[in-house]
Amino acid sequence: MALAAETVLENQRLGALQLRVAVLCALVQMCDGYDLNSVAWAAPSLTHEWHLPPSTFAMAFLWSSIGIMLGALSAGPIGDRFGRRPLLLGSLTLFGVASLLSALVGSLSVLSLLRFFTGVGIGGGFSGAAALSGDYAPQRLRATMIMATFTGAPIGGFLGGQIVALLLAQWGWRMIFVLGGVFPLALVPVLVLWLPESPRFLATKKKLSPRNATLLQRLDIASAQSDAIEVAWENPISMLFGQGYALQTVLLWIIFFCSLLNLFLFAYWMPTVLNLIGISPAQAVSMASLRDLGAIFAVLYLGLAIDRIGPERALAIHYAAGAVFIAMIALFALPNFVLCVVIFLAGMTIIGSQTGVNGACGKLYPARMRTSGIGWALGIGRLGAIVAPVLGGYLLAVGLRPTRIFLVACLFALIAAAATALLVFRNTPVEPA
Repeated sequence: MALAAETVLENQRLGALQLRVAVLCALVQMCDGYDLNSVAWAAPSLTHEWHLPPSTFAMAFLWSSIGIMLGALSAGPIGDRFGRRPLLLGSLTLFGVASLLSALVGSLSVLSLLRFFTGVGIGGGFSGAAALSGDYAPQRLRATMIMATFTGAPIGGFLGGQIVALLLAQWGWRMIFVLGGVFPLALVPVLVLWLPESPRFLATKKKLSPRNATLLQRLDIASAQSDAIEVAWENPISMLFGQGYALQTVLLWIIFFCSLLNLFLFAYWMPTVLNLIGISPAQAVSMASLRDLGAIFAVLYLGLAIDRIGPERALAIHYAAGAVFIAMIALFALPNFVLCVVIFLAGMTIIGSQTGVNGACGKLYPARMRTSGIGWALGIGRLGAIVAPVLGGYLLAVGLRPTRIFLVACLFALIAAAATALLVFRNTPVEPA
């Protein structure tokens, strides 16, 4: 007897199709990672050109975070009901166009408005890519594959930061937004040609195009099997707080809030803080991007650790270690080389932990609520991302020593570590491989 459709997907072979989806979703995340950092890279140059104090850029950072939150919260219902593929295509197009228009602005208010629309696209792209890569990952490797896909974001942040550092002095800040618009728009036709739709979404449809029908046949799934496959027909919020998922959902939201607050505090303010302590704008961008390089290294071990020993132990220690490295940046006047090393280690633990919890979230929720689970966790976490620019701007405005604004991040890292450890008490254990 043929296996049920859900069993087929949970135990699918890792082949060329699955790897292609993972690579394409990682490219989406690279665009997201670049565009997330782009306004922070431009801020040191814009403070000089527009003669504005650094703290005023909290407004552009804030509207970017609000847009990301809206995009993440919308991504779950849209992706679960209308498909992951249209969600990703629309998200890329939106933030690509908004980034190109950002290169033409002459005021902080217009830049802030465009950052809002950029953020909406980034938020949708993040959760949509995670959900689609999860749909094409076998259960035993899901956290690893989602985490590997999310590594595209720090890759985009690191490589983009290094490229911007090389070109900034000659081409100016507008080049940052031009590059941030061209890459995602060029990726759209690539996704149209080669990115498949979610098999879980397609399996509920009675009429399919020949391409999609062939895709399901390749996966040994018949169409219109809504009774044999997990899809979201219920209210997404009621699912997240029902059937024993309430404690897990609350703890994940706490973790995402603290983790994303720290991530965005560093992402938005580190180039400006480094510039304020005497480092040139180009060198500040280069040094700040080392935190993304650290996050890339975390993938080499953290995803496998989550799959093998569970997120509670793997991530709790990681967050706690991050608090130590943050304290070093905040409290000590380090030589540039040592500062670069500590920034790398802080990125490996703090941003790496966020990448890890993205993968864990995709593993902890079943298929029918995976997009909503990731989307809402990211969306609530964006409240932390909204707090980050306001908090950083306020601490700079009151005259706190620039590096000291990161000291508050130690507390949030420890809270994330504690909440992660408490996941052991959830009533929904990870399904066995």
